[in-house]
Amino acid sequence: MNAPLPLDGTLPPRTDRDRTRLWAALAALLFVPGMLTAGVLTLASESASRCVTYGERCTPGLPAWLFECGVGVGAVALVVALAAHAVRVRQAALAVQVLAECTALLVILSHA
Repeated sequence: MNAPLPLDGTLPPRTDRDRTRLWAALAALLFVPGMLTAGVLTLASESASRCVTYGERCTPGLPAWLFECGVGVGAVALVVALAAHAVRVRQAALAVQVLAECTALLVILSHA
C-alpha cells in the first residue's frame, strides 16, 4: 500500500527509476525494423541489385556466422537485461545488446 502524503504539502524525495529494462525492450523491438531497413538499403544499392538480377559483381560481405552470433548474443543480453536484479548488470547487458545488434546490422549492410 502506498504511504500517505504529508499534510504540510511537501513531497517525499523522488527516487530515480532505472530504465534499463525499458531501453532493452525498446532496442529489441527496434531491431526488427532496423533489419528490414538495412535489407532494403542493401538491395537498393547498384551492386546488390546487379547481383540479384544478373548474378554479376556479387561480393561475399561479412560472414553469416557473425550475423548469427550478433543476434544470439543480443538475445541473451536482452534476457539478462530484463531478468537481472543488479543495476550494473542490467546496464552492462544493455550495452552488450546494443553492440551485438549493431554488429548484426553491419553484417547486413556489408553485403551491398
